[in-house]
Amino acid sequence: MNVVIAGLCNVYTHYITTYEEYQVQRYEAASTIYGPHTLSAYIQLFRELARGIATNTVQDLPTGPEPPFINITNLTLLPVVLADVAPINTTFGDVVQEVQPQYRLGEVAEVTFVGANPRNSAENTTHQTFLTIEKYENISGNWHVMYNDASWDTRFHWTKGILGRSTAKVEWHIPDSAEPGVYRIQYFGHYKTQPFLKPAQFYPFNGTSSAFKVVKL
Repeated sequence: MNVVIAGLCNVYTHYITTYEEYQVQRYEAASTIYGPHTLSAYIQLFRELARGIATNTVQDLPTGPEPPFINITNLTLLPVVLADVAPINTTFGDVVQEVQPQYRLGEVAEVTFVGANPRNSAENTTHQTFLTIEKYENISGNWHVMYNDASWDTRFHWTKGILGRSTAKVEWHIPDSAEPGVYRIQYFGHYKTQPFLKPAQFYPFNGTSSAFKVVKL
């Protein structure tokens, strides 16, 4: 099996402008990623190729520079994730800024937690969402998930701190269609530890806000 790494050069190579059009830098010009002389270069190369086809000398044409071989197992454009650190006397998922006791429809409920890098959860699918908005049902006495991070009305903000510390803020933009009642917000993540001379380890955690009421206007 041959693996081909295709970047924007493959996708946008059909955008070619004249030298004069390139100076304007409208959409097509800005997408001509090889520069203002792309058209001249294409004409030169295709002229040589056409001549080679006509004279049956394609095999004699120069192959041009070979692209570098990239070991895809080591290929990454992302910086290394540092080990996560919780502030003193706290643990991951602890509430840093609590919700208000009550919100009206249309307002924004938000809570901030001691967080960890969200990239830690990419390969650890203990939870399928970073957040849930849950409503308490009096009859069953259980919490039911009403929204998650795929919902239009939720926002998840991760803020990177220093020395592995970070916070995660969850926002719920309460829609007019939300049912009044008692709610809570949960946050899910994974924190990373890096023992000396040992492989990194990942541990799941979650945090829960205090219960709050949602009332009509």
